[in-house]
Amino acid sequence: MKKRICILGSTGSIGTQALDVIAQHSDLYEAYVLTAYNNADLLIEQARKFTPEAVVIANENNYGKVKDALSDQPIKVYAGADALCQVVQDDNIDIVLASMVGFAGLEPTIAAIKAKKMIALANKETLVVAGDLITRLANEHQVPILPVDSEHSAIFQCIEPGNKIDKLLLTCSGGPFRNFTQEQLATVTKSDALAHPTWNMGAKITIDSATLMNKGFEVIEARWLFGVRPEQIQVVVHPQSVIHSAVQFEDGAIKAQLGVPDMRLPIQYAFSYPKRFPLDGERLDLFKMKALTFEQPDTQRFRCLGLAYESLKQGGNMPCIVNAANEIANRAFIDDRIGFEQIADIIEKTMQQTTFTKDSTLETYLQTDKEARQYASTLI
Repeated sequence: MKKRICILGSTGSIGTQALDVIAQHSDLYEAYVLTAYNNADLLIEQARKFTPEAVVIANENNYGKVKDALSDQPIKVYAGADALCQVVQDDNIDIVLASMVGFAGLEPTIAAIKAKKMIALANKETLVVAGDLITRLANEHQVPILPVDSEHSAIFQCIEPGNKIDKLLLTCSGGPFRNFTQEQLATVTKSDALAHPTWNMGAKITIDSATLMNKGFEVIEARWLFGVRPEQIQVVVHPQSVIHSAVQFEDGAIKAQLGVPDMRLPIQYAFSYPKRFPLDGERLDLFKMKALTFEQPDTQRFRCLGLAYESLKQGGNMPCIVNAANEIANRAFIDDRIGFEQIADIIEKTMQQTTFTKDSTLETYLQTDKEARQYASTLI
């Protein structure tokens, strides 16, 4: 029987690649629900191709457009943020791919967990903002959370149940400014930052990769996914992006997962686990690899990574504060309202001024997110 999949964020980079995986294995998977925030045109195109049971456009202003375009199709059309939380509870859904970008993915993911849906997690902010709450709910409802981020999928593929982890080696391309001096970083532009050397991602994540905040978020995510201490997670700058991440065990052995930079592999593995299925695409040719190099990250030049580690050390709602401030600063940089180095300044000041609490309820995180966004906005 086909697995019915709900894609939260079907028009984004992960969502579109997930649909390619589904198309390659139409005998195994069905795109049962598709959702988008604002990209009505692509959502309509996807719906006409995959004929899901339902679609959701979160921006209610686009409801009429989507509804009219699909009026000749047997597809239910919903709109609004609340509809995202409601649609994931459909009894027929087997897997929810959480691939919305940012804080907006938190509540729909919680709703899916409470509905006992298996989670394929590509929205790292869910664990960054509320890792303690999410892992507690997943345990309570006995819901597996399978990682889709390439690094966390690599770690997941390397872990050996019953064997103790000594260290997680989280690889990082270093971004487009890996070799830039502090002086050069002060003058980089949006177009410079959007030119990622390895991966093709959306603008928000690409900017986060340039600041290394994306890697900082992955450190926080790894802490909750794999139950390790922050000091057990080591970021390794690996420009070739061939080793997607590795695990060091207590006997010193290191096990790594290698491959070409193709997000369809971790997406498909989250859908198929524990089995593997064929996947069309490029294969890694080791004979073409001239060298694999590794460096330590520089948290003086790339302060966002250090701030992420600091937020994890403090715990409570501090990672939520960092995420909220980063979303505001990231958007401001994309809109040419601040410089590249000001992103870290805004995050650090927001960490210092936003109310800190050890509490870990959804209400706390919602209030923290609101307060941190408001304060960060005043700094721009």
